[in-house]
Amino acid sequence: MIMISYWSLPLILFILGLFCFVSNRKHLLSMLLSLEFIVLMLFFMLFIYLNMLNYESYFSMMFLTFSVCEGALGLSILVSMIRTHGNDYFQSFSIM
Repeated sequence: MIMISYWSLPLILFILGLFCFVSNRKHLLSMLLSLEFIVLMLFFMLFIYLNMLNYESYFSMMFLTFSVCEGALGLSILVSMIRTHGNDYFQSFSIM
């Protein structure tokens, strides 16, 4: 019973983060925030998993390092998009 309560909150929050990511497609900033929330919930689930198995938390520190790099890359893309297009709407951004 305790195992279910450990996994229920992060799993529900992960699903809510996925729902926000899928439903918010107008602004790049809101999508980046929901992606960061999903990464935080993945880190929380990884931390619970490693603590339940009495493993070292070295891998979780590597995960946090890569997630910070992902966040910095997303913010640099956001700044570049705002400088070139003037806003962060996906309708005004064209790949071609």
